[in-house]
Amino acid sequence: MILVTGATGFVGQAVCTELSRRLMDYRPVSRRSRPGFAAIGAMDSHTNWSNVLAGVDTVMHLAARVHVMNENAADPLAAFRAVNVDATVNLARQAAGAGVKRFIFLSSIKVNGEETAAGRPFRASDVPHPEDAYGRSKLEAEEALLAISAETGMEVVIIRPPLVYGPGVKANFASLMRWAARPFPWPFGAVRNRRSLVYVGNLVDFMLLCANHPAVGNRVFLVSDGEDLSIGQLIAKLSLATGRKAWMLPVPPALIEGLAAFLGRRAAAQRLLGSLQLDIGETRSVTGWSPPYSVEEGLAATVASAVTKAR
Repeated sequence: MILVTGATGFVGQAVCTELSRRLMDYRPVSRRSRPGFAAIGAMDSHTNWSNVLAGVDTVMHLAARVHVMNENAADPLAAFRAVNVDATVNLARQAAGAGVKRFIFLSSIKVNGEETAAGRPFRASDVPHPEDAYGRSKLEAEEALLAISAETGMEVVIIRPPLVYGPGVKANFASLMRWAARPFPWPFGAVRNRRSLVYVGNLVDFMLLCANHPAVGNRVFLVSDGEDLSIGQLIAKLSLATGRKAWMLPVPPALIEGLAAFLGRRAAAQRLLGSLQLDIGETRSVTGWSPPYSVEEGLAATVASAVTKAR
């Protein structure tokens, strides 16, 4: 039996759909009562998981306070810690006590950092360097889980994905899809950055592999689509998925950065123009895993879902 927390979220819904498709026994968790879900109420350091953990041998912990662009908490780190660290530790300790064999934790590449230099992709073995409260909270949760594993023998698997996209994706990626469907020229023809992404179908496939693979215990894995894109390439592929061809103008990146700084959008420009690459070579070699979906397939499914929803 697999327990899935965060089962109503973007990744959680995809996990449950695939578990159902594969006829795997699972128990989805929700804070509120809803048909087919185990209701847990508030998910914090005091939550009693005893009834929900009965008969469970694997936990997929996806529930989290996610990264937000416009943070309004008075103490962001404390707010992230309460959910991402304290609630996670509480669940993990109770899971170990209940005899759970493996605890799969969905972390974030933000544990490694925010940007990579040319030719220097992040690796799982790198010294962590989180730069914001969200990334720090995920690192603290990882460290606490590995300590619990050492104390109890419950295996822990840590997965750090980059930006996850797929049907139902929201926030910046959804906005980028809408813009990519519009017929006007983009100023990214001279931008040579590289960013790793992961299609939710690829992430879910790897997570389910980790539920039973004999060699993944107490390890950290990076996961991506295995094909890194520049911002221009990403927009071009999104445009093609909508039936259009993107026009790219070779505007120097320094000019784009300067204009963004003048408009007070330096951080947004960094996300567009900077690189963030993941090396998934160790993930492949340890598990034998390869992404089952190509970038084109993932983007096509994402765009098709958005178009269907808009009708």
